[in-house]
Amino acid sequence: MKKTDIAMIILIASVCVLIAFLVANQIPGLRPNAKGVKVPTAERIYTDVAEPSSDIFNASNINPTVQTVIGGGSGS
Repeated sequence: MKKTDIAMIILIASVCVLIAFLVANQIPGLRPNAKGVKVPTAERIYTDVAEPSSDIFNASNINPTVQTVIGGGSGS
């Protein structure tokens, strides 16, 4: 390619970018709101844990992690 060909490609590309920029600025959906937007803030996460209820978590409850066999069979 000649130097003039490369210069012409750069010129055409820069004109296209300028036209695209001007067209994009005219689209109302792409403009930021002048008033701004109210963004909700997150609530604070507390690291302290309340003690569990002794009515639910006590030593006399059934342990669900123990395997239970119903019917007394030795099958799988």
